[in-house]
Amino acid sequence: MPFRLLICYAHPDDESFGLGGLISKYVASGVEVYYLCATNGDVGTVSPELLNGYASVAELRLAELAAASKLLGFKTVYTLGYKDSGMMGSEFNQDPASLWYAGQHKPAEIVRHVVEAIRDCKPHVVLTFNKYGGYGHPDHIAIQRATTEAFDKAADPAYVTGHEPWRAQRLYYSSIAKWAVQIGVWRARLMGKDPRKMGRNADIDIQAILDHVEPVHARVDIREWFEAWDKASACHVSQLSGGFRIVPKWARPVLTPYQFFTRVHPAPSRDRIDENDLFENVTAEA
Repeated sequence: MPFRLLICYAHPDDESFGLGGLISKYVASGVEVYYLCATNGDVGTVSPELLNGYASVAELRLAELAAASKLLGFKTVYTLGYKDSGMMGSEFNQDPASLWYAGQHKPAEIVRHVVEAIRDCKPHVVLTFNKYGGYGHPDHIAIQRATTEAFDKAADPAYVTGHEPWRAQRLYYSSIAKWAVQIGVWRARLMGKDPRKMGRNADIDIQAILDHVEPVHARVDIREWFEAWDKASACHVSQLSGGFRIVPKWARPVLTPYQFFTRVHPAPSRDRIDENDLFENVTAEA
């Protein structure tokens, strides 16, 4: 039986920008990769001309996700349909249809959706954001919390959803090497910029990202998958085809040869890199 991986992220583009290399590598090796996308990305900044032919930003973003998913080779994509919450402190945080609002007022609803996805695709490994949501995005934090809780609830026979219980063997949070974020802070200051006000809308706090970096336990080599990563990221034109495409190709083998992960379950005995594969010591159960 093939190994199965479920990625629980928040937006159309998170899968490509954040994990394009890892996904491509595992799909090529025969792993069945599933993606749960919690929101429609409808608060993302989009150039007006890109909306030609689309009824809404959400429709455009989901079309981009469909194109990226085809390239990446997902077995199934689960879409929960919540509204994008915008960055922390945004007025969109208080929209009752948004993911952050649901996470604050009805978290059990999101947990149930994730449990249903876990029980449906029966992953051996589940992957989501770290506790800070990567860069502090409220939607990232909401789906991280729901996924972490759902990981255990999916195995509990007393938690009834109409699906058979399923115990995944591994839970990981996506991570980043601390030194890489330190370089980002240093580079911003060297350029005369405030590391707490970076990004397209000056709403990315690199110093806070550094402060919330969690220990790395797994390091997966993705050097052969830069081109596939680029192609998937390029599908998200409305988001400037971001991700690690901003790193020059000649520098990637040196600066971004690996993708890093924090192992949450089973909890490591000490904080060090001791895995080169998310499926080390995982058994391919039916």
